[in-house]
Amino acid sequence: MTLLITGGAGYIGSHTVLEFLSTGRDVLVLDNLCNSAQESLARVASLTGRTPGFIQGDVRDRATLDALFTQHQIEGVVHFAGLKAVGESVRQPLSYYDNNVAGTLTLCQAMADAGVFRLVFSSSATVYGTPAHVPIDENCPLGQPTNPYGRSKAMVEHILQDLATSDPRWAIALLRYFNPVGAHASGQIGEDPHGIPNNLLPYISQVAVGRLPQVSVFGSDYPTVDGTGVRDYIHVVDLALGHLAALDYLQAHSGTHIWNLGTGTGYSVLQMIHAFEAACGRTIPYQLAPRRPGDIAACWADAQKAAQELGWTAQRDLAQMMADTWRWQSGNPNGYPDSPTK
Repeated sequence: MTLLITGGAGYIGSHTVLEFLSTGRDVLVLDNLCNSAQESLARVASLTGRTPGFIQGDVRDRATLDALFTQHQIEGVVHFAGLKAVGESVRQPLSYYDNNVAGTLTLCQAMADAGVFRLVFSSSATVYGTPAHVPIDENCPLGQPTNPYGRSKAMVEHILQDLATSDPRWAIALLRYFNPVGAHASGQIGEDPHGIPNNLLPYISQVAVGRLPQVSVFGSDYPTVDGTGVRDYIHVVDLALGHLAALDYLQAHSGTHIWNLGTGTGYSVLQMIHAFEAACGRTIPYQLAPRRPGDIAACWADAQKAAQELGWTAQRDLAQMMADTWRWQSGNPNGYPDSPTK
């Protein structure tokens, strides 16, 4: 039996493919390469000694989905495929609803027709909006996400919950990530954003390697340890292992299950910059800038539910997140060689 991973050539997807292959599972990746590189899978194969199957295609293409479900014995799906840039989602909302919402609908329809009912969905802590309390547990009410990206994730969560309620054959995990960072310890696979990075750590690492001039720190007057925003950062390998645990859980549990994947510890922007300086031995220039609309002062996860039900906790600390990121970025200053010009 084979596991289908949509978006498996991307940042989180490629690390998850590696971890599944390492357990002996057969993996088939579907990816349209709009924000990823097939080179990541070649490196995964080199690291594991096992080559994942690969289909270049779009999750919205029903004919492609029907063909792969016919040609492969798929046991379950881990669904990463989607667009993920907050700013871009504000400028191009229809693209986000088309890719993230309509794409998931098409995937679920194809799964149902193929008799495949086990699904792990890549959701986001953005569904909480401005959280009612911190740390954020899974009982925290969903808020109003401040952008189409976050709203698309919330919409998909509602759709999948309705689906599982309507048909007891479905077993669905909704994994609400906090802030994935880091890279594989080998330095061979890591985060390779196309264009200017939207997230803090790849921006910092590109400043360190000389691709960008300085980091802009948005907001220095928050009620936090140093006035800058505090977030929960989780190592991408820990995040990948959370998907293995969730998929295994679904073997014996139908319905919808929600877990936060985070460390339970928050770090400020300046703490992140200084931690990266310690890892790379370089000074990271930065400038303080006004707050951005919609940003909150602090949020971090309560991940006890994942620990209790999945036996999963994040193991890699901040120093390892920084060291692994620098190993990847310094060894691959321009990212993967077959990526589009950045």
